[in-house]
Amino acid sequence: MTYLFFLKRCLAPSVLAVMTVLAVTAQAAETFPSRPLRMLVGYPPGGPTDITARITAEYLSTAMMQQVIVDNRAGAGGTISATILSQANPDGYTIGLCANGEMAISPNLHKKMSYDPLKDFSPISRVGAGQLALVAPMPLPAKSVGDLVGMAKAKPGALNFASSGTGSTAHLAGELFKAMTKIDIVHVPYKGAAPALTDVIAGQVQMLITGYSGVVPHAKAGRLRVLAVTGAKRLQAAPDLPTIGETVPGYEVTSWYGIFAPAGTPRALIDRFQREIAAMAKTPAVIARMDALGIEPEGNTGQQLAAQMKEEIAKWGKVIKLAGVPRQ
Repeated sequence: MTYLFFLKRCLAPSVLAVMTVLAVTAQAAETFPSRPLRMLVGYPPGGPTDITARITAEYLSTAMMQQVIVDNRAGAGGTISATILSQANPDGYTIGLCANGEMAISPNLHKKMSYDPLKDFSPISRVGAGQLALVAPMPLPAKSVGDLVGMAKAKPGALNFASSGTGSTAHLAGELFKAMTKIDIVHVPYKGAAPALTDVIAGQVQMLITGYSGVVPHAKAGRLRVLAVTGAKRLQAAPDLPTIGETVPGYEVTSWYGIFAPAGTPRALIDRFQREIAAMAKTPAVIARMDALGIEPEGNTGQQLAAQMKEEIAKWGKVIKLAGVPRQ
């Protein structure tokens, strides 16, 4: 009896404390949010990442009945914004829309990072995955992925592929294509996607893998040819356009976007955001807007997003090592 009495006396305060914490957390979740929220974005206004963030912020503003303000902190491939997010107060009022660049590629390119993508964030959900497109200049005889591979094999080292910069998704997508097809093509880095695309249109370089939405106007105007998209399946907006994987089995590259919070953000708030993102992915108006960007809406769980990040970090690590891209 004395032992049982001792346990009751010792355990009661701790149980009461746990119950109090749970009650406070539940109450906070019910009243959250009570003021505007901030969504950090690591890229400048107008690009696909920014547009995706603004679509998401607009939806969340309505769903959560508080304004979600997009805060563009561009630079260093998205890592500046990610660093700010990792150091933010984990109270749910600061979240970030991050891309695969800063969350899966950059960790393989830099010897020292100011954040650990797998430890310093609370993953909430993937918002969507954007297709890239393999494009070529109109005068180039290649009219398919198979034609392009055949040309490259016939003349090793004669064809060039452009990118928006060394270590960019466009560069690594080209290196992966090169490795999987066993062709010899020369990388030509540019300072951004726009000048790279300009030189493809002019015929200065023979191919480029870049964001689908950015090439559509040029393709419609007959200035360049879209040979394929890079996702696992064809785009709903362009069902007649094949995937690279149909010719090169296993090839898949997407620019994905996910919502993250600082590590330590209460589970109840993470779950609230995840439910809203999942609902957004099924909203016809959102689907239509993202479809125009070549982005397929998603609304998975934080656990699934974390697992996908681990896979992508390993995948791009291998490609970067194979391509001989030096770590900075």
